[in-house]
Amino acid sequence: MDAVLSRTRAEPPRAPPPVDVPDLPFCVEHTAEGPLHVRTLRLSGAHRVGRAPVTAARAASSELLALLALDPAIASCDPRGALYLDTETTGLGPGAGTVAFLVGLALWDEEAGLLVEQLLVRQLGEEAPVLARVAERLARASMLVTFNGKSFDMPVLRTRFVMNRVPPFREPPHLDLVHVARRLHKARNIGARLGAVERAVLGFVREGDVPSGEVSQCYLHFLRTADPRALLGVVDHNAWDVISMAALVGLYGEPLEGSALEPEDLVGVARTLKRAGYNDRAFEIADAACARGAGDAGVRARAEIAKARGDKARALADFEALAASVDDASVRLELAKLYEHHAKDAARALALVEAGTGEKADRRAHRAARLARKVEAKGTSGKLW
Repeated sequence: MDAVLSRTRAEPPRAPPPVDVPDLPFCVEHTAEGPLHVRTLRLSGAHRVGRAPVTAARAASSELLALLALDPAIASCDPRGALYLDTETTGLGPGAGTVAFLVGLALWDEEAGLLVEQLLVRQLGEEAPVLARVAERLARASMLVTFNGKSFDMPVLRTRFVMNRVPPFREPPHLDLVHVARRLHKARNIGARLGAVERAVLGFVREGDVPSGEVSQCYLHFLRTADPRALLGVVDHNAWDVISMAALVGLYGEPLEGSALEPEDLVGVARTLKRAGYNDRAFEIADAACARGAGDAGVRARAEIAKARGDKARALADFEALAASVDDASVRLELAKLYEHHAKDAARALALVEAGTGEKADRRAHRAARLARKVEAKGTSGKLW
C-alpha cells in the first residue's frame, strides 16, 4: 500500500487546459452572471436553405401553422416574434446529468434580418449566463419553434434551470416542427430527422456535418484538450439546425394555393386539416393534390374526406377508382359500406365482403349474413329502393 501511495503522490496534478482560445468563433460578453461566450450571425432576406428562403417565415400564416400543429394557441402568435431554439448536449436523454453546452437561438431583427445567436458553455459549471440569456429571449418571444423540442430540448433546459437553482423560464406557445413534418411527409417516408427533412423537402444537403451521435464526444474532447477543432463542426451543425427551422416555418406557413410542397405532402396537409375539423378546406387541398399527381394516396385521402363531409357520391367514385388500382381490404370495406347504405346495392356490397374486407371473422360474418338477407329479400338484383 505504501508503494501504491508513493506512486500516486509522485504524479504531479494536471492543470486544466486553457479554454479561452481565439480559434473558436465566440466573443465574450461580461454579464451579471459571468462571462457569456456568444457567436452572432446576421442573415439577410436573400438567405436560402436549399430552395426555401428564410425570410418567408416572417409572413407565415400562424392560423395555418396552428392547424398543422393541431395547437390552437399558435393561431394568435406573431411569427415575426418567434424564437427558434436548438440545443447540443452532453447526452442523448434529458436526465439530470445532461448539460446543454451549446444553445442556438434565432430571432427576427428589423434591420439585420434573421439574427442567429449561439451560446457556449465554455466549461462545466459556467451555465448561469447561458441560462439567463435563454430566459431573456423566451420572455420576449411570441412563440417558440423547435424540432423535437417538446420531447428533448425543453426538458433538458428545464432540468438545467432546476439544477442551477434558477427560477423557471416563461414558455410561450410552442411549435414543434417534428410533429408537423411527420404528418405532412408521412406518404414519402422520409423519416423525422431534421437532416432528412432538409434533403427531401428543402433540397439542402449539409457538407461535412457532424453526426448528432458524435456531438457529445466532440464537446468532451474539447473539455479534455481545449482543441477548438473538436467544436467547430458542432457549432456549424447547431447553426444549420435553427436556420433550417426558419425555412421550414416559411414553407409550412405559406398559402396553400401554389404551395411549393410536393403533391404527397399536400395529402398530409389535407389529412391534418381533416383531423383539425376543417373538412371543406381539407377536401380542396386533397383535390389539388390529386390534380398535381398525388396518385392513390391523394385519391384515398379525398375519398375519406368526402365521406366525412357527407358527400357519399364523391366518396363512392373515389373508392371505386382506388379499388380498381390497388388490392386493399380496407378499400373494399369502405366500398361495401357505401354500396349498402348509399347506393343501396346489397349484391355488390356482398361480393366485396366475400372478397375480404380485413374485418374480424365474426364482424365479417355478421355483415355478410345481413347483406345476404337483403339480397334475398329484393331478388337477384339486390337493389333496395
